[in-house]
Amino acid sequence: MPDGIERLPNDRPRKRVGTDLLAADVHARLRAKILTFEIKPGTRLVEDEISSSLDVGRTPVREALLRLQGEGLVSREKGWVVECTDAASIDHVFESRVAIEGYATHVAALRATPADIRDLRALAEEMDGFEAMGRAQLNLLNRRFHERIVGLSGNPFFVEMHERTQFHYWNMRLPVLFTREQAVVANEQHKRIVDALEARDPDTAERHAREHVETTHRIVRDALDG
Repeated sequence: MPDGIERLPNDRPRKRVGTDLLAADVHARLRAKILTFEIKPGTRLVEDEISSSLDVGRTPVREALLRLQGEGLVSREKGWVVECTDAASIDHVFESRVAIEGYATHVAALRATPADIRDLRALAEEMDGFEAMGRAQLNLLNRRFHERIVGLSGNPFFVEMHERTQFHYWNMRLPVLFTREQAVVANEQHKRIVDALEARDPDTAERHAREHVETTHRIVRDALDG
């Protein structure tokens, strides 16, 4: 094929691979900054500024932003802006978490190694000391625990979808503080999940994972309704 352009069935040319690679790199870098809140919700994203800072043309930047828009991480209204998640979406976020984390935990029970189980149990045991740590540290440990389990599924689509639900959950900045009793129950649920993973019991692991997310949903919903 001349010029290295692959033809589609209708004989329309595709973009060059080089442009696709640049767009993928820009997307990955922007996505990471958005998901970690290095670029905060509500921030305006100016194509020229991104092009200059990353030393790429505007075409891959535009393609990357369109992909981020498709993922629900940015929107376009008089310019590009990082999404701010409305608290009214809380039920949708938790419904997504139940579905994704539930089955990802099911699969993780079939694929996790003994070393993986030890790492997860260590995280759960570290969270037992929640009274001596700040809320930010506990949140970080909790996120690592859930991210690790989803990652152990070995399914990159689960990982990507989970990252998006986590972004929208933390993006809401919910004014919810767990009581001591609720924190204890949450970590006991963590340990039951680890026990089921160690036993290689996917159905039980999935059930415990779903129950854990549903419990958190009830706590958050009750706090918001109160």
